[in-house]
Amino acid sequence: MHSKTLTLISHHLCPYVQRASIVLSEKGVAFERRYIDLSAKPDWFLRISPLGKVPLLAVPRGRSDAILFESAVICEYLEETQGGVPLHPADPLLRARHRGWMEFGSSTLADLWGYETTTDEALFEVRRQALAAKFTTLEQELDDGPYFAGSQFSMVDAVFAPVFRYFELFEALFDSGIFDGLVRVNAWRQALAVRPSVMEAVTDDYQDRLMAFLCRHDAHLLARSRLAA
Repeated sequence: MHSKTLTLISHHLCPYVQRASIVLSEKGVAFERRYIDLSAKPDWFLRISPLGKVPLLAVPRGRSDAILFESAVICEYLEETQGGVPLHPADPLLRARHRGWMEFGSSTLADLWGYETTTDEALFEVRRQALAAKFTTLEQELDDGPYFAGSQFSMVDAVFAPVFRYFELFEALFDSGIFDGLVRVNAWRQALAVRPSVMEAVTDDYQDRLMAFLCRHDAHLLARSRLAA
């Protein structure tokens, strides 16, 4: 590839792409998007993506771009090379703790994948309980907000904003009870939902695309929503 500006190679539903998009926006960096269909990956993409996954960040570098892969690597690169407000704490110990919570966010996404795609009722319930437990753990970590570390938006917020976005649709379909009694987590969800960088990380048809994804997988989540109706 030969780009004139930073290019984020994306998929419309990928939460890891959203992380990178949020960080780019928070840093005030101009960038372009290039969407691909992960069910029909183009040859040019497979040539430059070692893992065959998004996001990729194409960084202009002479005659050909340098390609970064893995969202955590992309976000750390942007933190180290771009201006704007820092998204990591200056204190090394606190910064390390934030990176740990970012990994906790990735673990939450693993449970969320099973929750949204399984057709099995028993597995669905296991994943529901696992998600509820993770958000309960977060409730104990949060303070007065509005963000993970208080008034300052951080990389941890960029990780969890795409997680919470799923539930804007999921909780409308089916009241899971996952967030019951979690006052701080619910306030955090609401603060992230209206953050411009978070809102702009997806296209306007995100929820339609997500619903179509659930239908293609014959997700048990839809069966639960029909029973609850």
